[in-house]
Amino acid sequence: MEYGKIQQRINDVVGDNVKKLAQLFPSAVKDGEVDFEALKEELGQFTEVDSEKYELTWAGKKNAKKIAQEDIVGKTLKFIPEDSKNADTTENLYIEGDNLEVLKLLRQNYYGAVKMIYIDPPYNTGNDFVYNDSFDMTKEESDIAEGNTGYLGEKYVVNNKSQNRYHAIWLSMMYSRLRLAKDLLDDAGIIFISIDDREVENMKKICHEIYGEACFLGCVVRSTGQTTGQDSGGLGSSFDYILIYSKTVEMELTGIPLNDHDLQRFNYVDERGNYAYDQLRKTGSNDRREDRPNMFYPIINPDGEEVYPIGPTGYESRWRFEKKTYDKMLADNYILWKKTIKDGEEVWWPYVKYYAEGRTKRPSPLWNDLEGNKKATRDVRALFDGKKIFDYAKPKDLLNRILQITPNLMNGDVILDFFSGSATTASAVMEYSLNNRIDLKFIMVQYPEECDGGTEAYTAGYETICEIGKERIRREGERIKKENSDTNIDIGFKVFRVADTNIKWNSLMDAGQLDLSQVESTPDLVDFMPGAKDVDIVYELMLRQRDVALSEKLELLSDIGSRTYLYGSSYLVCLETEITVEIVNKLAEIDPLPIKFIFRDSAFKDDIALKDETFRRLKALIEKNAGNSKVTYTVEFI
Repeated sequence: MEYGKIQQRINDVVGDNVKKLAQLFPSAVKDGEVDFEALKEELGQFTEVDSEKYELTWAGKKNAKKIAQEDIVGKTLKFIPEDSKNADTTENLYIEGDNLEVLKLLRQNYYGAVKMIYIDPPYNTGNDFVYNDSFDMTKEESDIAEGNTGYLGEKYVVNNKSQNRYHAIWLSMMYSRLRLAKDLLDDAGIIFISIDDREVENMKKICHEIYGEACFLGCVVRSTGQTTGQDSGGLGSSFDYILIYSKTVEMELTGIPLNDHDLQRFNYVDERGNYAYDQLRKTGSNDRREDRPNMFYPIINPDGEEVYPIGPTGYESRWRFEKKTYDKMLADNYILWKKTIKDGEEVWWPYVKYYAEGRTKRPSPLWNDLEGNKKATRDVRALFDGKKIFDYAKPKDLLNRILQITPNLMNGDVILDFFSGSATTASAVMEYSLNNRIDLKFIMVQYPEECDGGTEAYTAGYETICEIGKERIRREGERIKKENSDTNIDIGFKVFRVADTNIKWNSLMDAGQLDLSQVESTPDLVDFMPGAKDVDIVYELMLRQRDVALSEKLELLSDIGSRTYLYGSSYLVCLETEITVEIVNKLAEIDPLPIKFIFRDSAFKDDIALKDETFRRLKALIEKNAGNSKVTYTVEFI
């Protein structure tokens, strides 16, 4: 019998892309390989195009693409129960680690599962730290790719303006992360990216490349409430920007409610309520008959006369709606006839009523009505008993507006922020869920950057930004519960931390480094790293399963064995050192049946006959228990 093995590989980005390509263009993929000539023909390119094309390029771009496609090896996410809140019930996550590694580790579990991503990455100021994704290169390779020599091997490098690759280093850091983030977005998903004027043009170009120019939904100019850079010799800056992209071209942003100023124009009243009106004739661009011939037709005025859509200079125009739509609006009393002067003569002219109730407006690209950064910093200070714990926090008001215009938010939707800082996004998600009676979930990702010694944060006991973020979520959650005692929104979060693997994917037995006597005395050394905990092993195995959330419930099935676990009611992980007949009998009785059983190869001590007999028995018992029902499950081994 053939048995599957749990693979060390988590992601196969290239392989996934080839599969997508095969679905679109079957003739271009042959035996798993891309036929590029056939692909060009599918795209209508029958001759070689010129090598020059319009795109943004920089030193290190190819390496950034390569990094995005490489799998992550030797890393896992370690569950930290002591830092978590309501870990048994929450569906929120807080993850500590390099977000490049985290995005790769989450890719299988959350592929296409995130509804909205918001990020506020470190701006390229010349002083801020940026992530160094070349820490596995040799010194010479790193020098060539990035032009820096003093920080090799560290996660962060200082991106000085004096470096030749000042923009290139920052762009490479962002490019690979945005490529991975796209894989996590739902097809109906949206990404919002805060950025300042130093890199907004470059950021827009790389997002056009990654997400597609057709998916660009706009650029918001946001008032920060403070002016910086006044000593630079140029203009100071009082604004930053938010780039907005959708995963697919069909998406559009949700309208926002009307404010008091907007409502002033709805100063007419009928049985339906307050309304305003506008011409039924299309005005502005594309208003001629030839633009939409089916919208040029006669309608009957109150005197029984035909009226056509004629423009102010006598040209044939068009109505705003097709005839069948007009007829329905007329029947429903949405058409208003008023006398007006046309060519010196009083005539009837049609208008359309627009009611205030339930109406929204398109989001403006200028956001100067929100709380600024200073107030956001004051709010965080108030939350932390007056201490200045975190600089440059984003306002919750801003995140609330972003959530407000995110289309089709529903219960259970996941919001991701992989530069989470002080965790403003998590705080806003909880408040938005409360105020809009919706059940949103968050995933916060933050590198554990150390707080400088001597700062109020460090003096108060917060050694890293992660500790600040986690504590802010705890305090915001408790504040919400205190002010709204009857709410049942999720204010908890499970904490995970990027850590070294728990599993010996390349067995030491195969390498001849363990003998049978060692295996019998310490059997875990065959499969696992010294000190590895069962819970962490189960989570590491779950990182290799598609569409399995890390917030699912993990149960110890103590009636079966001391090391047998059920994850999310679907994945059975048996870490017992020996598989007995009694264990097999109990596994076959589990109802509902897990979709996958995972065992240790070492539990059979290389006895193939025993393994075959065990799983023939398991299969027979499962089929017997299922009766006439068809059951489907798989078995894999560590």
